[in-house]
Amino acid sequence: MKHFKSHFTFSKEQRNGIFLLLILIVIFQCVYFFVDFSSNNVQVNQEELSKYTKEIDSLRLVKLEESKPKIYPFNPNYITDFKGSSLGMTNEEIDRLLAFRKQNKWINSAKQFQDVTQVSDSLLNRISPYFKLPEWVTNPKPKTNPTYSYNTKPKTYAQKQDLNTATAQQLQKVNGVGKVFSERIIKYRNKSAGGFIADVQLLDVYGLTPEVVEKITNQFTVKTPKAIQKINVNTATIDDLVTIPHIDYDLAHNIIEQRQLREGFKSITELNKVKDFPVNKIKIIELYLHFEKEK
Repeated sequence: MKHFKSHFTFSKEQRNGIFLLLILIVIFQCVYFFVDFSSNNVQVNQEELSKYTKEIDSLRLVKLEESKPKIYPFNPNYITDFKGSSLGMTNEEIDRLLAFRKQNKWINSAKQFQDVTQVSDSLLNRISPYFKLPEWVTNPKPKTNPTYSYNTKPKTYAQKQDLNTATAQQLQKVNGVGKVFSERIIKYRNKSAGGFIADVQLLDVYGLTPEVVEKITNQFTVKTPKAIQKINVNTATIDDLVTIPHIDYDLAHNIIEQRQLREGFKSITELNKVKDFPVNKIKIIELYLHFEKEK
Protein backbone atom coordinates (compact mmCIF):
# COMPACT_ATOMS: atom_id res chain seq x y z
CA MET A 1 0.00 0.00 0.00
CA LYS A 2 2.84 2.38 0.76
CA HIS A 3 4.29 1.73 -2.67
CA PHE A 4 0.86 2.34 -4.30
CA LYS A 5 0.34 5.72 -2.54
CA SER A 6 3.75 7.02 -3.52
CA HIS A 7 2.48 7.55 -7.14
CA PHE A 8 -0.05 10.19 -6.01
CA THR A 9 2.25 12.16 -3.77
CA PHE A 10 3.47 15.48 -5.31
CA SER A 11 5.84 18.10 -4.05
CA LYS A 12 4.74 21.73 -3.58
CA GLU A 13 6.41 22.83 -6.84
CA GLN A 14 4.64 20.01 -8.76
CA ARG A 15 1.26 20.96 -7.31
CA ASN A 16 1.81 24.60 -8.33
CA GLY A 17 2.75 23.53 -11.87
CA ILE A 18 -0.38 21.35 -12.23
CA PHE A 19 -2.58 24.19 -10.97
CA LEU A 20 -1.02 26.63 -13.48
CA LEU A 21 -1.58 24.14 -16.31
CA LEU A 22 -5.28 23.84 -15.43
CA ILE A 23 -5.64 27.63 -15.41
CA LEU A 24 -4.05 27.89 -18.88
CA ILE A 25 -6.36 25.18 -20.24
CA VAL A 26 -9.45 27.00 -18.98
CA ILE A 27 -8.20 30.31 -20.45
CA PHE A 28 -7.60 28.81 -23.91
CA GLN A 29 -11.01 27.15 -23.91
CA CYS A 30 -12.68 30.45 -23.14
CA VAL A 31 -10.73 32.20 -25.89
CA TYR A 32 -11.73 29.47 -28.39
CA PHE A 33 -15.45 29.75 -27.58
CA PHE A 34 -15.82 33.51 -27.14
CA VAL A 35 -13.31 35.06 -29.59
CA ASP A 36 -14.28 35.26 -33.36
CA PHE A 37 -11.22 34.48 -35.46
CA SER A 38 -13.09 34.76 -38.82
CA SER A 39 -12.27 37.58 -41.16
CA ASN A 40 -14.92 39.74 -42.81
CA ASN A 41 -12.66 40.43 -45.73
CA VAL A 42 -12.93 37.00 -47.48
CA GLN A 43 -12.17 37.38 -51.20
CA VAL A 44 -14.64 35.54 -53.50
CA ASN A 45 -14.02 34.98 -57.23
CA GLN A 46 -17.39 36.02 -58.61
CA GLU A 47 -16.66 34.70 -62.13
CA GLU A 48 -15.84 31.22 -60.88
CA LEU A 49 -18.84 31.28 -58.55
CA SER A 50 -21.11 32.24 -61.46
CA LYS A 51 -19.76 29.40 -63.61
CA TYR A 52 -20.24 26.94 -60.77
CA THR A 53 -23.82 28.14 -60.17
CA LYS A 54 -24.71 27.82 -63.87
CA GLU A 55 -23.26 24.31 -64.00
CA ILE A 56 -25.33 23.27 -60.97
CA ASP A 57 -28.48 24.75 -62.57
CA SER A 58 -27.87 22.96 -65.89
CA LEU A 59 -27.36 19.64 -64.11
CA ARG A 60 -30.59 20.23 -62.20
CA LEU A 61 -32.48 20.91 -65.48
CA VAL A 62 -31.07 17.77 -67.07
CA LYS A 63 -32.18 15.75 -64.06
CA LEU A 64 -35.68 17.26 -64.25
CA GLU A 65 -35.88 16.52 -67.99
CA GLU A 66 -34.86 12.92 -67.43
CA SER A 67 -37.52 12.49 -64.77
CA LYS A 68 -40.29 13.59 -67.17
CA PRO A 69 -42.26 10.82 -68.98
CA LYS A 70 -40.69 10.16 -72.39
CA ILE A 71 -42.83 10.37 -75.54
CA TYR A 72 -42.07 7.94 -78.34
CA PRO A 73 -43.37 8.19 -81.94
CA PHE A 74 -46.98 6.97 -82.16
CA ASN A 75 -49.90 6.84 -84.59
CA PRO A 76 -52.54 9.35 -83.40
CA ASN A 77 -55.27 7.09 -84.79
CA TYR A 78 -54.63 4.57 -82.00
CA ILE A 79 -54.58 6.86 -78.95
CA THR A 80 -56.25 5.16 -75.98
CA ASP A 81 -57.74 6.79 -72.89
CA PHE A 82 -54.53 6.15 -70.94
CA LYS A 83 -52.27 7.36 -73.76
CA GLY A 84 -54.31 10.51 -74.31
CA SER A 85 -54.30 11.31 -70.61
CA SER A 86 -50.52 10.87 -70.39
CA LEU A 87 -50.13 13.27 -73.34
CA GLY A 88 -52.16 15.92 -71.53
CA MET A 89 -55.45 15.58 -73.44
CA THR A 90 -58.73 16.13 -71.63
CA ASN A 91 -61.46 13.46 -71.50
CA GLU A 92 -63.58 15.46 -73.96
CA GLU A 93 -60.73 15.67 -76.47
CA ILE A 94 -60.10 11.92 -76.21
CA ASP A 95 -63.81 11.17 -76.62
CA ARG A 96 -63.97 13.27 -79.80
CA LEU A 97 -61.08 11.29 -81.28
CA LEU A 98 -62.60 7.92 -80.34
CA ALA A 99 -65.98 8.94 -81.80
CA PHE A 100 -64.24 9.97 -85.04
CA ARG A 101 -62.44 6.61 -85.28
CA LYS A 102 -65.67 4.67 -84.65
CA GLN A 103 -66.90 6.04 -87.97
CA ASN A 104 -63.98 4.20 -89.60
CA LYS A 105 -62.32 7.53 -90.42
CA TRP A 106 -58.59 8.19 -90.15
CA ILE A 107 -56.39 11.06 -88.98
CA ASN A 108 -53.98 11.93 -91.79
CA SER A 109 -52.36 15.16 -90.53
CA ALA A 110 -51.65 17.21 -87.41
CA LYS A 111 -54.18 19.84 -88.52
CA GLN A 112 -56.89 17.22 -88.94
CA PHE A 113 -56.03 15.90 -85.46
CA GLN A 114 -56.62 19.38 -84.00
CA ASP A 115 -59.83 19.85 -86.01
CA VAL A 116 -61.22 16.57 -84.67
CA THR A 117 -60.05 16.74 -81.04
CA GLN A 118 -59.99 20.57 -80.64
CA VAL A 119 -56.75 20.42 -78.64
CA SER A 120 -54.93 23.69 -77.93
CA ASP A 121 -52.13 24.98 -80.17
CA SER A 122 -49.59 24.57 -77.37
CA LEU A 123 -50.46 20.90 -76.82
CA LEU A 124 -50.51 20.23 -80.56
CA ASN A 125 -47.07 21.81 -80.98
CA ARG A 126 -45.75 19.65 -78.15
CA ILE A 127 -47.06 16.27 -79.31
CA SER A 128 -47.39 16.58 -83.11
CA PRO A 129 -43.62 16.09 -83.74
CA TYR A 130 -44.13 12.54 -82.39
CA PHE A 131 -46.98 11.67 -84.81
CA LYS A 132 -46.05 8.64 -86.89
CA LEU A 133 -48.47 8.39 -89.81
CA PRO A 134 -48.35 5.64 -92.50
CA GLU A 135 -45.75 5.94 -95.24
CA TRP A 136 -48.37 6.34 -97.95
CA VAL A 137 -49.69 9.42 -96.09
CA THR A 138 -46.40 11.12 -95.25
CA ASN A 139 -44.59 10.19 -98.46
CA PRO A 140 -47.11 9.37 -101.19
CA LYS A 141 -45.61 7.95 -104.34
CA PRO A 142 -46.27 9.88 -107.53
CA LYS A 143 -48.74 8.25 -109.84
CA THR A 144 -47.16 6.79 -112.93
CA ASN A 145 -48.73 5.76 -116.15
CA PRO A 146 -48.88 1.97 -116.41
CA THR A 147 -46.87 0.27 -119.09
CA TYR A 148 -49.94 -1.52 -120.31
CA SER A 149 -53.53 -0.43 -120.46
CA TYR A 150 -55.48 -3.44 -119.25
CA ASN A 151 -58.47 -4.44 -121.32
CA THR A 152 -61.39 -5.84 -119.36
CA LYS A 153 -64.31 -5.50 -121.76
CA PRO A 154 -64.99 -8.79 -123.60
CA LYS A 155 -64.39 -8.72 -127.33
CA THR A 156 -66.34 -10.45 -130.05
CA TYR A 157 -64.91 -13.60 -131.63
CA ALA A 158 -63.75 -11.57 -134.64
CA GLN A 159 -62.02 -9.01 -132.39
CA LYS A 160 -60.23 -11.61 -130.28
CA GLN A 161 -56.63 -12.57 -130.99
CA ASP A 162 -55.69 -16.18 -131.66
CA LEU A 163 -54.40 -17.76 -128.43
CA ASN A 164 -52.14 -20.04 -130.49
CA THR A 165 -50.28 -17.10 -132.05
CA ALA A 166 -50.35 -14.57 -129.18
CA THR A 167 -47.01 -13.33 -127.86
CA ALA A 168 -46.04 -13.01 -124.19
CA GLN A 169 -46.13 -9.21 -124.47
CA GLN A 170 -49.68 -9.32 -125.86
CA LEU A 171 -50.82 -11.65 -123.07
CA GLN A 172 -49.35 -9.33 -120.45
CA LYS A 173 -51.88 -6.65 -121.46
CA VAL A 174 -54.51 -8.72 -119.65
CA ASN A 175 -54.98 -7.67 -116.03
CA GLY A 176 -53.56 -10.43 -113.84
CA VAL A 177 -51.16 -11.85 -116.41
CA GLY A 178 -47.61 -10.75 -115.79
CA LYS A 179 -44.27 -11.90 -117.15
CA VAL A 180 -44.33 -15.23 -115.28
CA PHE A 181 -47.86 -16.27 -116.28
CA SER A 182 -47.43 -15.19 -119.90
CA GLU A 183 -44.26 -17.31 -120.18
CA ARG A 184 -46.04 -20.31 -118.59
CA ILE A 185 -48.90 -20.03 -121.11
CA ILE A 186 -46.45 -19.93 -124.03
CA LYS A 187 -44.46 -22.86 -122.59
CA TYR A 188 -47.61 -24.98 -122.11
CA ARG A 189 -48.78 -24.13 -125.64
CA ASN A 190 -45.45 -25.15 -127.15
CA LYS A 191 -45.29 -28.54 -125.37
CA SER A 192 -46.93 -30.13 -128.40
CA ALA A 193 -47.04 -29.13 -132.04
CA GLY A 194 -50.17 -27.23 -132.91
CA GLY A 195 -50.65 -25.56 -129.51
CA PHE A 196 -54.03 -25.38 -127.76
CA ILE A 197 -57.06 -27.42 -128.76
CA ALA A 198 -59.50 -25.16 -126.87
CA ASP A 199 -59.57 -22.25 -124.43
CA VAL A 200 -60.40 -24.56 -121.51
CA GLN A 201 -56.82 -25.88 -121.55
CA LEU A 202 -55.72 -22.62 -119.90
CA LEU A 203 -56.99 -24.17 -116.65
CA ASP A 204 -54.07 -26.59 -116.87
CA VAL A 205 -51.51 -23.76 -116.78
CA TYR A 206 -50.08 -23.77 -113.26
CA GLY A 207 -51.20 -20.86 -111.09
CA LEU A 208 -53.92 -19.46 -113.36
CA THR A 209 -57.20 -19.02 -111.50
CA PRO A 210 -60.59 -19.32 -113.22
CA GLU A 211 -60.99 -15.53 -112.84
CA VAL A 212 -57.74 -14.82 -114.70
CA VAL A 213 -58.61 -17.44 -117.35
CA GLU A 214 -61.91 -15.64 -117.92
CA LYS A 215 -60.07 -12.33 -118.38
CA ILE A 216 -57.73 -13.96 -120.92
CA THR A 217 -60.57 -15.53 -122.90
CA ASN A 218 -62.31 -12.14 -123.02
CA GLN A 219 -59.43 -10.99 -125.23
CA PHE A 220 -58.06 -14.22 -126.75
CA THR A 221 -59.47 -17.49 -128.08
CA VAL A 222 -58.20 -20.54 -129.95
CA LYS A 223 -58.90 -19.80 -133.63
CA THR A 224 -56.49 -22.38 -135.08
CA PRO A 225 -56.97 -25.42 -132.83
CA LYS A 226 -54.52 -28.28 -132.80
CA ALA A 227 -55.80 -31.19 -134.89
CA ILE A 228 -56.21 -34.39 -132.88
CA GLN A 229 -57.67 -37.87 -133.42
CA LYS A 230 -60.38 -38.35 -130.81
CA ILE A 231 -60.57 -41.70 -129.03
CA ASN A 232 -63.80 -43.68 -128.85
CA VAL A 233 -64.23 -44.29 -125.14
CA ASN A 234 -66.38 -47.37 -125.82
CA THR A 235 -63.65 -49.21 -127.78
CA ALA A 236 -60.48 -47.72 -126.30
CA THR A 237 -57.92 -49.90 -124.58
CA ILE A 238 -56.10 -48.97 -121.38
CA ASP A 239 -53.07 -47.93 -123.45
CA ASP A 240 -55.29 -45.67 -125.56
CA LEU A 241 -56.86 -43.99 -122.54
CA VAL A 242 -53.59 -43.21 -120.73
CA THR A 243 -52.54 -40.98 -123.66
CA ILE A 244 -55.25 -38.53 -122.56
CA PRO A 245 -54.23 -35.87 -120.02
CA HIS A 246 -55.34 -36.55 -116.41
CA ILE A 247 -56.00 -40.26 -117.08
CA ASP A 248 -53.53 -42.72 -115.54
CA TYR A 249 -53.54 -46.54 -115.61
CA ASP A 250 -55.69 -46.89 -112.48
CA LEU A 251 -58.32 -44.51 -113.83
CA ALA A 252 -58.21 -46.16 -117.28
CA HIS A 253 -58.84 -49.54 -115.63
CA ASN A 254 -61.79 -48.07 -113.69
CA ILE A 255 -63.24 -46.57 -116.89
CA ILE A 256 -63.14 -49.89 -118.75
CA GLU A 257 -64.61 -51.72 -115.76
CA GLN A 258 -67.47 -49.22 -115.53
CA ARG A 259 -67.92 -49.38 -119.32
CA GLN A 260 -68.45 -53.14 -119.14
CA LEU A 261 -71.02 -52.77 -116.36
CA ARG A 262 -72.92 -50.09 -118.29
CA GLU A 263 -72.47 -51.80 -121.67
CA GLY A 264 -70.90 -48.61 -122.95
CA PHE A 265 -71.02 -44.88 -122.22
CA LYS A 266 -73.52 -42.60 -123.90
CA SER A 267 -72.14 -39.20 -122.80
CA ILE A 268 -69.28 -37.55 -120.94
CA THR A 269 -71.44 -37.01 -117.83
CA GLU A 270 -71.61 -40.77 -117.24
CA LEU A 271 -67.86 -40.73 -116.63
CA ASN A 272 -68.57 -38.85 -113.40
CA LYS A 273 -69.69 -42.17 -111.93
CA VAL A 274 -66.27 -43.74 -112.51
CA LYS A 275 -64.22 -44.20 -109.35
CA ASP A 276 -61.53 -41.51 -108.84
CA PHE A 277 -62.57 -39.63 -111.99
CA PRO A 278 -61.26 -35.99 -111.87
CA VAL A 279 -64.55 -34.14 -112.24
CA ASN A 280 -62.83 -30.73 -112.29
CA LYS A 281 -60.90 -31.79 -115.42
CA ILE A 282 -63.87 -33.28 -117.31
CA LYS A 283 -64.01 -30.49 -119.91
CA ILE A 284 -60.35 -31.02 -120.80
CA ILE A 285 -60.71 -34.82 -120.99
CA GLU A 286 -63.79 -34.40 -123.18
CA LEU A 287 -61.62 -32.76 -125.86
CA TYR A 288 -59.95 -36.12 -126.54
CA LEU A 289 -63.01 -38.43 -126.46
CA HIS A 290 -66.07 -39.29 -128.52
CA PHE A 291 -68.92 -41.62 -127.60
CA GLU A 292 -69.78 -44.05 -130.33
CA LYS A 293 -71.42 -47.34 -129.46
CA GLU A 294 -69.45 -50.48 -130.30
CA LYS A 295 -71.02 -52.32 -133.23
